[in-house]
Amino acid sequence: MNSRMRLLQLFKTEAVDDSKEFLLSSGARSNYYIDAKQVTLSQEGARLIGELILNAIENIDVEAIGGPEIGAIPIVDAVLYLAKERGRDLSGFYVKKNPKDHGKRQWLEGPLRVGVRVAIVDDVVTSGHSILRAIHTVEQEADCEVAIVIVLVDRMEGAKENLTKAGYIVQSIFTCEDFGLCERGSMLAERA
Repeated sequence: MNSRMRLLQLFKTEAVDDSKEFLLSSGARSNYYIDAKQVTLSQEGARLIGELILNAIENIDVEAIGGPEIGAIPIVDAVLYLAKERGRDLSGFYVKKNPKDHGKRQWLEGPLRVGVRVAIVDDVVTSGHSILRAIHTVEQEADCEVAIVIVLVDRMEGAKENLTKAGYIVQSIFTCEDFGLCERGSMLAERA
């Protein structure tokens, strides 16, 4: 079984919950929830994710990889670990939802150098607003250029369209179609 198919199997057995209605961070209600941390924080899941994302950026000139907390953090760690094994020099970072009111009070954490090309990653996207906020922070705070956005799961509820419209190249490892969930999907019109 190839890495993508094994990762899909892990997501289906460990991360997908369709037992009730859920409120998403976008404000939408959905008949299913994908708890990606059940996979991104597992040993096998981290290895597979690191491999797939590192393969996706293999021919893309980026010096750093990062994304919004909390979803991007285990993804970044997995990619960095495997990149070191493969001899690829990458640094990692993450974007805070809010800076702390003490210490450096910064939005970005990690050894991100100003002006470099970066890959932005996240676990699950719905509308794309959270990842767009993270991208704008990276561009404004560190003057970085976003070369690509890679998400583990696109719920196919506007994120790719919103990111593409904003001028970003977007790639997803999976979509809700891979789980057979799109047709049952989210009820976006119904806001919390």
